[in-house]
Amino acid sequence: MATEAATTARGTTRADHGRSPVSRLATETKVSYKTTEFIAYLVVLVGILIAGNSIEGKDGGADYFAGDKVWLYATILSVGYMVSRGLAKSGSREPYFGGGTNEQRDR
Repeated sequence: MATEAATTARGTTRADHGRSPVSRLATETKVSYKTTEFIAYLVVLVGILIAGNSIEGKDGGADYFAGDKVWLYATILSVGYMVSRGLAKSGSREPYFGGGTNEQRDR
């Protein structure tokens, strides 16, 4: 787990002066369950699982959408979701100016 030193209003780190207020310098991405991509991931995953359970061969024949294909598609979908969240997190460093002021920008 990566950690960063929080910078206080005076420019020192929290480790230097634990009593000083800490200001945010960058925004974070949304929590994963609040994003549209998570909802889309769940809908498609449930659709794959339902399709895998309900599609069968005719007259007791071979299953067209067997369990191995269902889990393969579910795994590919999950890996795609994790990659998209990683990309979203990696490019999320935007400057944050508390209270709508330019106090941090002027430094």
